[in-house]
Amino acid sequence: MKPKTLIIGSNGKTGSRIVSKLNQAGFPVRLGSRKAKPTFDWEKPEGWQEVVKEINQVYISFQPDLAVPSSLEAIKTLVHVCQKNQVKRIFLLSGRGEPEAMACEQVVQNSGLEWTILRSSWFLQNFSEGMFLEQITEGRVLFPKVEAREPFVDLDDLCELAFASLTTDNHKNKLYELTGPELVSFKEVFQTIAEVTNQTISFEELPLDDYLATLKNFGLPEEVLWLTSYLFRTVLDGRNESVVNDLELALGRKPKDFRTYAKETAKSGIWKIRERVS
Repeated sequence: MKPKTLIIGSNGKTGSRIVSKLNQAGFPVRLGSRKAKPTFDWEKPEGWQEVVKEINQVYISFQPDLAVPSSLEAIKTLVHVCQKNQVKRIFLLSGRGEPEAMACEQVVQNSGLEWTILRSSWFLQNFSEGMFLEQITEGRVLFPKVEAREPFVDLDDLCELAFASLTTDNHKNKLYELTGPELVSFKEVFQTIAEVTNQTISFEELPLDDYLATLKNFGLPEEVLWLTSYLFRTVLDGRNESVVNDLELALGRKPKDFRTYAKETAKSGIWKIRERVS
């Protein structure tokens, strides 16, 4: 019998892709989100028992990020609910270079349940499905000054491994550190997007404090400002400036590089600069 999987974060970048793959392969899936029935809400642990009931395995994508102070207690509570409900295996999407994320990983690893951990670099799709898309389509990008380069990972590659982990025993009790095949600076990212779309995209770097002040003036909430500060001060301080071959070995092929992703994405028209209304 195929295992029934709860995908927590089923509307997110990874969760939605994994749900699609499982559905296409005929695996039973329960959606874990505030819009699903029963509802899963990270702020309402009293409802988790009903969501986890009769589930064989759980994929966890924590929101907003495992770096936030509330993540450890939430993961501990969720793991306890999984233990009580005889869940067999837990899959955790984690982040590279985050001590808080590593603490959450240890909770999963020490749970007594089977586990798989996907410790990921920044997603390539952050530039086409995430926080930077609007700036690109405006033709003007403001960005914190960052010296470190990042080994961006393709979500389709990551989710291919996640699907294999969920549907076979080949990845049981394994931790994968997931990167793309190269290091790319953020300046190179936006230059490449401009090149493959044949558009002019201005790129202005600001000191991080000035960038955060700009975001605050735009009305972004304090939790977003905190997380942005953490990511750029801590995660992007150079600690992750390395390429690891875990993903290549697991997939049996090279992961997608940034230029290939950019060329493919450009064809969709998602990066087309919007006409300004005067």
